[in-house]
Amino acid sequence: MSVTSLRTDYAQGELDETTLLASPTAQLSRWLEEAHARGVAEPNAMTLSTASRDGAPSSRIVLLRDVSEAGLQFFTNYESRKGEEMRANPRASLLFFWPQLERQVRVEGTVEKLPEAVSAAYFASRPRGSQLGAWASKQSAVIEGRDALEASFRDIEARFGDAPIPLPPFWGGYLLVPRRFEFWQGRQSRLHDRIAYDLSGAEYTRSRLSP
Repeated sequence: MSVTSLRTDYAQGELDETTLLASPTAQLSRWLEEAHARGVAEPNAMTLSTASRDGAPSSRIVLLRDVSEAGLQFFTNYESRKGEEMRANPRASLLFFWPQLERQVRVEGTVEKLPEAVSAAYFASRPRGSQLGAWASKQSAVIEGRDALEASFRDIEARFGDAPIPLPPFWGGYLLVPRRFEFWQGRQSRLHDRIAYDLSGAEYTRSRLSP
């Protein structure tokens, strides 16, 4: 296979300023609903990009758990690489990509920790296995092998027994407070539609970008 020969000509839709919602978070919610309706697997999956204090970037997939005018919520281990980077450099970006709809959305802004009560409420809603896994995994740390991870899980499982599993002190949520959104719709001949929303004071201004 030659990757240089892999090409897709996008022709499913178009993006017009007159049809976009005034609120970029409302527009994102609309596209999330449309992706779900089209059967996209985990339409809330998004690439989170962070950077260290000296600017070295890293990216990974996380799951969106809420979107509102306040921002976008996700949860993770505070002691993971992304947690350490967001602590040192509280700026990040998110990227959604839905190839079935030939769409992507980029969101840029600052990140802040969610209140502990919000994290605890979400943690309590997770499957028990996921709760145990959060306690068992020292996310991003080097481990001896898979056996060590599974042994840690068994130890945590025995520790809590049938009791409710509390929120780990090293685990919780973040809110990305957006300052910029970009909505992208694939078009033919690579003449894609790109519409940006930039926060100016308390309002967003919209602009069309060249593809």
